[in-house]
Amino acid sequence: MKIAIGNDHVAVALKNYIMKYLQEKNIEVIDVGTNNNDRTDYPIPAAKVSELVTSGVADRGILICGTGVGISIAANKIHGIRAVVCSEPYSAKLSVEHNNTNILALGSRVVADELAKMIVSEWLDASYEGGRHQKRIDMITQLEVSGVLSL
Repeated sequence: MKIAIGNDHVAVALKNYIMKYLQEKNIEVIDVGTNNNDRTDYPIPAAKVSELVTSGVADRGILICGTGVGISIAANKIHGIRAVVCSEPYSAKLSVEHNNTNILALGSRVVADELAKMIVSEWLDASYEGGRHQKRIDMITQLEVSGVLSL
């Protein structure tokens, strides 16, 4: 598995912690930065990670900003991205099983290191169930492409 990871300036420490955890699990990591505390606009790493995921260079992506909210909103503007911001493991797991999420967003001001690791673990270990959920994914894609839902 290959994971693209990106962050803004407030999330450098949590990103480094998550990267170490992923590498310990023998997961290849593509770090798109930032790696310093200079102010960074979160749409930049959101776009970089999203491109790596939609192009197939990375299997999934992880984005981290202060709350996870802004960076996930930015990522969700990219066709083919289903980003979820999570602050507990159960939603992370179900986001994959039911929504086939391909980017996990975390808030460095919201979740501590060990909790973030548990969230990432559940998200990575989950598999999309398909079946009854596929109809909803198709509807989300229709909204993404046309902005209109045909019922």
